[in-house]
Amino acid sequence: MLEVSTPGRRGVRGARLRDGHFKLMPPDDPRLPGLRVEAQQGELVSYRPYDRAVVRAEDRYIKIFRAGRADIAAERCAQLDILLDADSFRVPKILSCRSPDVIAFSAIPGPTLHEVDSTADDEAFAGAWEKWSRAWVPQVNGPYGPAAQSVLDSLPLHSAELEATKVWRTVNLWMQHNETVPDLTPLRGALRGAAEEVASNLLGSAPDPLVWAHGGLHDKQIIATGGLSPLGLLDFDKTARAEAALDLASVDVYLELRLRENRMTPARYRTAHTQVLAAVDELHVNPARFHAYSDAKWLSLANMPLRGRFSLVLAVLAEKKAARRAGT
Repeated sequence: MLEVSTPGRRGVRGARLRDGHFKLMPPDDPRLPGLRVEAQQGELVSYRPYDRAVVRAEDRYIKIFRAGRADIAAERCAQLDILLDADSFRVPKILSCRSPDVIAFSAIPGPTLHEVDSTADDEAFAGAWEKWSRAWVPQVNGPYGPAAQSVLDSLPLHSAELEATKVWRTVNLWMQHNETVPDLTPLRGALRGAAEEVASNLLGSAPDPLVWAHGGLHDKQIIATGGLSPLGLLDFDKTARAEAALDLASVDVYLELRLRENRMTPARYRTAHTQVLAAVDELHVNPARFHAYSDAKWLSLANMPLRGRFSLVLAVLAEKKAARRAGT
């Protein structure tokens, strides 16, 4: 299942790639019953067919879930309003729950850290990333008051074991989707070998302490703001108790991916990467845990059916493995 964009056409659409054949999804999604009506309210900016979608309207964002899933998302948003330090991060407010599968959220003004890369000068770009790093560390590190601690304790656990299970799910999906492609036969063994090593690294060293985790953090979910205004933070569907390395590795891998695909300059990458590593250091993240979660995130990207993505992921994992063995 794919999210696709078309030059000259606003928004995105869903599509399916099966047995080498590409087909756009119809406007009606049987698992997202609210999509057709809500899509008429604005621009469809995110769409995972059969799973979830987001519509950007004039002053709000409308999120469409599978039937009955909106209640969980609403609860997560309310919990994060308690857990997050209001002086460091703002979260969207729930404006309405139109049905068990649709929620309207308030918009948080400002560009994402991803957008800042193309709109800001070097000084503003560096300042935005430093602001995120300085806010992220105390938010993750606590301490929390009684109400916030109660929220943290109630969140689901995202353990290293769960991450290893996700790694194998990704690999098995790739094998299933590409089992009839003869040219990829030599790569199947390499992928399985990489998965075995990644899972072993996740489970082979003692985990760091559990902290609050966003669960799917990247720079498109962090809203940059000026001055002393708190940063914005979006999308809490995967928030959990986990190791700090989970989020930090996720942010860092997406930065490096853009660097390697020539969508970010080396200088900008070093600026943002330095702030991620500063947070790693201040949170006392074990380097072995950071590398383990980074490799797991890289491997998750191998399943995306984009030209060159699979070979890039295997090359990156091999390069990083060699560098660690050499102690560099």
